[in-house]
Amino acid sequence: MARCRTSAGRKYTYADYLTWPEEGRWEIVDGEAFDMTPGPGRLHQEVSMGLERQIAAFLEGKPCRMFHAPFDVVFLEKGKKADASRNVFQPDIFVTCNPERLTEQAMLGAPDFIIEILSPATASIDHVRKRRVYEKHGVREFWLVHPTDRTVLVYRLGANELFEFGGVHACDGLELEVSIFPGLVIDFGRAFPPTPKVVRETPPPYGSRSGKSRS
Repeated sequence: MARCRTSAGRKYTYADYLTWPEEGRWEIVDGEAFDMTPGPGRLHQEVSMGLERQIAAFLEGKPCRMFHAPFDVVFLEKGKKADASRNVFQPDIFVTCNPERLTEQAMLGAPDFIIEILSPATASIDHVRKRRVYEKHGVREFWLVHPTDRTVLVYRLGANELFEFGGVHACDGLELEVSIFPGLVIDFGRAFPPTPKVVRETPPPYGSRSGKSRS
């Protein structure tokens, strides 16, 4: 699991985050700080780049913009400044249609679409705690990709401003549309490397011996 930075009774904010050394990669979740190093592995990166290429191609010439980690998203609490935020994430991939919320360092407020690609160290944070923050702040669509299981979980914001579960989808051969961006169909076959072929050898009949027979 990601290493947690603790101080008795302390809740960290974006103001604290901005004072930390740049060599670390930290996220703040409900005031708790998590060290997200080491970085993601090869499969995580391959899947991320495969998804990014398709999203970027679709968005070319459109007002919405895509970003990827490491780029901060600061979730704002009503009536409070960004420095007071207790939720500062670096989603693997996100799309915003509100470019006026972008600064040189961060996105201030919730993106429209987020993809998180699970890593063993961050799975529980991504799947439970960050998902709750995304729902609370009105992320319109959230995909959670499991690169080793080759599945994607889909959540879409409903009329009641709560996430509706859109199912677990096997990624092999899957083409899935991002519902908030009609026409953006993600071909997971272009994001995932081919499934390795499994070679199964038929065992010899019971009682048979390999090699030369005994005279």
